[in-house]
Amino acid sequence: MPAPAAVAPRSVDADWILQRLTQHGATATPFVELRVSSMLKRPLVLSGEYRRPDADTLVREVRTPYVETTTIRGTEATIAREGRAARTFSLARVPELAALQGSFGALLAGDRKALETVYALEADGVPADWTLTLSPRDARLAGRVTAIVLRGRDAELRCIETRPKQGDAQPTLLGSAATAAAAVDSLDAAQRLCHDVPR
Repeated sequence: MPAPAAVAPRSVDADWILQRLTQHGATATPFVELRVSSMLKRPLVLSGEYRRPDADTLVREVRTPYVETTTIRGTEATIAREGRAARTFSLARVPELAALQGSFGALLAGDRKALETVYALEADGVPADWTLTLSPRDARLAGRVTAIVLRGRDAELRCIETRPKQGDAQPTLLGSAATAAAAVDSLDAAQRLCHDVPR
């Protein structure tokens, strides 16, 4: 008998991705973020943890190369850095942080409607290698960021790639990708890890 034909992996849509990313209760995930600047000879590599202790709060804790905690709650953000006084300010001053808080909350709640009030969504790929591109609708945010690209494997979000209006894409590696990024010290290496999802 002839061998059965291989079944092509099914494509995914935004609903499929959001269903896999939905999490209830407190969550935490490690991250490694690369910041690129013409003022730096090498990218600045930050590592730490994102925490969402409740539905209204997002905490970004940087552990290296310095210690800093950013807490976004409601309409305010507080930044506490080791050796400095904490600063609290309105998210209206920083649309990127407001969008980060809203998008994380909507992603973890699987709330497509809430996401689509802020972004246009475009999904691509198969379960083992998918992307969800968020294109800002808000003119202020779109003036700074052209898109935020989420990359993942099955139910794991492995990378958030922020594409600024000017300059290189800034990858933030999450979960197992962040764990594997201990020795990453260049934008190219981070981009390869961000994109290198087995098919």
